[in-house]
Amino acid sequence: MDIEIKENERIDDLEYKNLKIIQNENGFCFGIDSVLLSDFAKEIKDNTTVLDLGTGTGILGILLCGKTKLRKITGIEVQAEIAEMAERSIKLNNLQDRFNIVNENIKNIPEILEKNSYDYIITNPPYKKINTGKTNDSKLKLISRHEVEASLEDFINVSYKMLKDKGTLFMVHRPDRLVDILYTLRKNKMEPKKIKFVYPKINKEANLVLIKAVKNGKEFLIIEKPLYVYNEDGSYTDDILKIYNKID
Repeated sequence: MDIEIKENERIDDLEYKNLKIIQNENGFCFGIDSVLLSDFAKEIKDNTTVLDLGTGTGILGILLCGKTKLRKITGIEVQAEIAEMAERSIKLNNLQDRFNIVNENIKNIPEILEKNSYDYIITNPPYKKINTGKTNDSKLKLISRHEVEASLEDFINVSYKMLKDKGTLFMVHRPDRLVDILYTLRKNKMEPKKIKFVYPKINKEANLVLIKAVKNGKEFLIIEKPLYVYNEDGSYTDDILKIYNKID
């Protein structure tokens, strides 16, 4: 299949089932957070429907198509340029029958797609509040990293509206926002069920948190064992190598 690769773009091998992704070197490229979230969400059951809020380059959807037997995943992306790039990555992997993109603000999705109809939602939302941290000169990166187009509350509220009863949300975020996340989840009747902290190394502070929540779920929370990314010598830990399919 002839796929257009534009200026400043490259094709990256995801090193998993021959999957690939198109990325813009000047835009926001996916990081390990997306890879870890796709692994955290691999319990997604066969023949189910998934909504990816803020899909970006489509990395989560592409990986989940490889890791699970989901029936259909719909990615929502507000930035037209990135949405179009994600569509080309979908074609590059011949996933058109399982993965589609909607170029829209996630806040408008309940008026566009059928509410209460998805089995799962996955999201890697912008981590930073408006006017906090360093802002980036690139608009593409700014929208990806800061809550410019939609807030944490928007992502969680839309998740509640779009999920079936007892449907599941999988999210990756920053630990410093955990109180905000848990408060907002419960306020929107999304009950936190599982939390996993990710640490760059032993003796370092956690820099990511993976969260599973269930719509109208009962109160019961599991804190999973921590995930360490690097050994002291800078090499990946066995847990990370397993996620990247480097070892069994």
